[in-house]
Amino acid sequence: MNKDELEGKAEKAKGYVKEKAGEIVDNPDLEAEGAVDRAEGEAKDAFGKARRKAGEAIEDLGDKVKGD
Repeated sequence: MNKDELEGKAEKAKGYVKEKAGEIVDNPDLEAEGAVDRAEGEAKDAFGKARRKAGEAIEDLGDKVKGD
């Protein structure tokens, strides 16, 4: 897991908590803010996964070129 994945997961969790808190206290603004945070976290997590997979593919290619 890389930094973007970790930050994305943390942002998703924070957004989920805000969303649920907004529902409980009947605060639509907090609920909406949580939804935005969660969506941003999901995007950052997905970006981190893609970046990690690209890095792994490059490493694999390098290994093949070296003959490992």
